[in-house]
Amino acid sequence: MCCYEYALMLRLGGRPVQLVPTIVFGGALAACASLGGPLPLVLAGGSALVVLFEMGAKTHSLDRVALTIFGALFAGWLPAHLALIRDLRPHGEAFAFLTFAAVWTMDTAAYFAGRGLGRNALAPVLSPKKTWEGAAAGFAAAVVVALIFQKTSLREALTPLQAGLIGALIGVAGQASDLAESMVKRDAGIKDSGALLPGHGGVFDRFDSYILCAPAVYYALSFR
Repeated sequence: MCCYEYALMLRLGGRPVQLVPTIVFGGALAACASLGGPLPLVLAGGSALVVLFEMGAKTHSLDRVALTIFGALFAGWLPAHLALIRDLRPHGEAFAFLTFAAVWTMDTAAYFAGRGLGRNALAPVLSPKKTWEGAAAGFAAAVVVALIFQKTSLREALTPLQAGLIGALIGVAGQASDLAESMVKRDAGIKDSGALLPGHGGVFDRFDSYILCAPAVYYALSFR
């Protein structure tokens, strides 16, 4: 769904992208993460699919090739690291809950602090409503949630320092992820990625905080 909404946004914004290959390639990459699979083969095969698809088009565009492969990675492979977090043994389930809870709390804290206290724009070109005050509140909330998980379900898996660093990583990468999706939407001239979730936009809008955050958390936990 994220890959579909990504490609649809770009098309509505007049940007060149291959709809079907974006979905197939991105879905295959996500399947590698969630089900296991030959990632090198999927990367090579998916890239070849995009190139061959473009060769068969009436007009050829390297921009279309680039935006298609980028979309498969950006909307398919990166957020699919959530499945890889869940598979970290023996605490994968708790790590996944930690990631979700920290991101949800971060987003909520950033929203309310930004509305009530926000004065200084964080990224006025990408997202005019986001403020440094909201970002600071979101960062702090993510760290607090991570420390709570360390004191409860992850006492044996993380030290307080490790939990604090994971929370800080989520606080930075999660908000950077949100801005990254805003960059795509602004380039396409689209406000929401879709209308599937009334009042919340599309699926991609709901998972935007995990695009860069999920890989960051997975690799940090893998090499801790």
